[in-house]
Amino acid sequence: MIKHYIKIAWRSLRKNKSFSIINIFGLTVGFTVFFLIALFVWDELQYDRYNEHANRIYRINTDIKINGSSFFSHDTPAPMASTLIKDYPAIEKVVRIKGGGGALVKKGDQTFMEQHAFFADSNLFDVFTLALLNGNPKTALSRPNTMVISASMAKKYFNSLDVVGRTLKIDNMDIYEITGVIQDVPSASHIHFNFIKSMSSLAASRSDFWLSNSFDTYVLLRKGFPEETLDSYLNETAKKYAEPQLLSVVQSSFSDLAKRGDHFRYTSIPLTKIHLYSKIPSEIEPTGNIQYVYIFSIIGLFILLVACVNFMNLSTARSANRSKEVGVRKVIGSSRMNLIKQFLAESILTSLVAFILAVFLSLLLVPYLNQLAGKAISIRAASTLFITFTPLSLVTGLLAGSYPAFFLSGFQPIQTLKGKVATGFKGGLLRNALVVFQFATAVILFVGTLIIYRQMDFIQHKDVGYTREQVLVIKNAYSLGKYAQTFKEEALRIPGVLAASRSEVLPTSSSNDWNKNAYATDATLSAEHSLTFTDWLVDADYIPALHIQLSKGRNFSTEMATDSNAVIINETAERALGLKDPINAQLYGFNGQTKQVESFRIIGVVKDFNAGSLRYQTEPMILRLSASYGNLFSFRIRGENMAHTVKQIESIYHSFNEMADQPFAFSFLDDEFNQLYHDEQRTGKVFTAFAMLAICIACLGLFGLASYAAEQRTKEIGIRKVLGASVQGLVGLLSKDFIRLVFVAIVIASPLAWWVMNKWLEDFAYRIEISWWVFALAGAAAVMIALLTVSYQAIKAALANPVKSLRNE
Repeated sequence: MIKHYIKIAWRSLRKNKSFSIINIFGLTVGFTVFFLIALFVWDELQYDRYNEHANRIYRINTDIKINGSSFFSHDTPAPMASTLIKDYPAIEKVVRIKGGGGALVKKGDQTFMEQHAFFADSNLFDVFTLALLNGNPKTALSRPNTMVISASMAKKYFNSLDVVGRTLKIDNMDIYEITGVIQDVPSASHIHFNFIKSMSSLAASRSDFWLSNSFDTYVLLRKGFPEETLDSYLNETAKKYAEPQLLSVVQSSFSDLAKRGDHFRYTSIPLTKIHLYSKIPSEIEPTGNIQYVYIFSIIGLFILLVACVNFMNLSTARSANRSKEVGVRKVIGSSRMNLIKQFLAESILTSLVAFILAVFLSLLLVPYLNQLAGKAISIRAASTLFITFTPLSLVTGLLAGSYPAFFLSGFQPIQTLKGKVATGFKGGLLRNALVVFQFATAVILFVGTLIIYRQMDFIQHKDVGYTREQVLVIKNAYSLGKYAQTFKEEALRIPGVLAASRSEVLPTSSSNDWNKNAYATDATLSAEHSLTFTDWLVDADYIPALHIQLSKGRNFSTEMATDSNAVIINETAERALGLKDPINAQLYGFNGQTKQVESFRIIGVVKDFNAGSLRYQTEPMILRLSASYGNLFSFRIRGENMAHTVKQIESIYHSFNEMADQPFAFSFLDDEFNQLYHDEQRTGKVFTAFAMLAICIACLGLFGLASYAAEQRTKEIGIRKVLGASVQGLVGLLSKDFIRLVFVAIVIASPLAWWVMNKWLEDFAYRIEISWWVFALAGAAAVMIALLTVSYQAIKAALANPVKSLRNE
């Protein structure tokens, strides 16, 4: 019997080729979008789960708030790890990791800038599951000046994985012996390792100071101990070890801080939640966002539902064509249940064909998804995931075909054989709901696309307080050694160079590179007079080179020896300090290395400029003078012959470089600024693609309903034409019901779209206001698209010969 149903279903699909193609196309697009979104969501949820003990690994974060100024970081004090493992038996292992930036690696006569270089404790392999291809995990990082490298780095530098015992020169200073090779870390990881240097090589790792945070600390809890247990341990540790040092520096205990609404604490976050749930702006690598996972999951499900709705629409639109078939089958003895099974077989077969086509199409699109979403999903992983979705084709076929099956099988044979087709949905309620659902989904996506575009445009054109255009950034200042200042002076002689500066960080630098330090207005460093500042080292040319504006006081001067302890603050810091006249006021800070209090004199105030992403408010900032510190050169160059100017700078760079093979790594400041919003721009592109697909699928459904309406009103149109109705009037008659439904969809979708996008915009400290015209434009576009879709069927029905439609009357 099943074979018979499938055979008849296949014949029906072949007989109605145009109908079948439209249905299969709509379902294929719906499945494809669903699959691609599922791949994206699956990959986001897989982060760090490659670790064998992922569910028992936690990272420690530092959360400090003093006098209203906050410091939230994944860095912790050096003694945190040894203290936890010593005091709490419930903690099985603790490992520290430090670094994550670049490293200069010398190979023969060439030097390369490599990323993802870290220091790590020797028990790294006891916590993280890193497949060691060569070497002993127990001893690989036990000695100073030893390191483990990734397989890709081993192949790059030695063209072999058998490299244990060989050496590499790092940062033109230290020779490291390679003691192990690990398999490349999976892409779905919040941290990737190319070079892992032994922590014993780092003197700072042996510090016992609790008020300096420089190390990532990961804890492996023993089985049976929940996260709450770790949090209680962290509270005890902070109270026992950090509070006494805090009291000696800022004269405030934890209870004193709490009275003012401040705090000093350590918190934990599960390893598997770092990528999607971390709120720290300075994560080791760019993170995802659980909101995007929810949003895209809903979008994928809705688009698949819209595709199923289309199937219903198109199937019921063919009711007039199949009514006599139903009548004949019933007359010769077919039961309603048999008809339902037959129509469901057609639906499932259509869904299965669409599913297979969607799988092949999705596999072809995986590389484009990787490029668009910044992923590295393999075809093999995608294929495995798609196989698990096979039952979805059956579910979709049943869902999409259920209503048409019950609807068509319910025709009365006498009426159908007389040409009196059932009028369809009772009162048109379900039909109307389907149209509203489809276009509400399309309008929400369209509004989301417009708002994302406007926010990105706002970011591009907002005055951020500095000029980022035509600024060349060179990132290897340290490689010039003692010639760094001479290089800067020689480069300034190039006609195309207008200004130059050397600094520790730039406004577009990742907040990973920012130092945070507490400064106070009194020498006792009391917490009630202290603030946490973003602390940057710059030279005297930094402010004019970046066109940062001074609002009070003056800039640094190399001719004034007293400026060695001078500082410049921003307007936010001025307001936070509450100083009526900040010029010449004193600030005091604690030097963690010398354990001494240092005094600084404020000589100027700069207007607030945005450092980092516009997602975050401008924080109190202090600029300190240092002409010989910082790995970044910034050159403001003329717009004419920029390529030639860059070549001239490169030539001078190599002439002064102590290592002639040193790479000339450069970028432009505006490109780095754009990179800060790469995820948002990528999200906008994805939204745009999904919005277009949703509108396309919705139009298919509307086309089906227009066809259905024309079939149901064939005789009415014929009578109206005989009585003198014009084509224009008939088109308006057939279109107005659908346009009314689109307006209802706009009314329903607008507040939902506002709520969703307002939530998205909450992530930005600087954001646009959602204007009414965005919804008006989205609505107008939906109406125009609906009109164009309906018009074809409406004009076709209005131009039909009324004699044919009235022949049976």
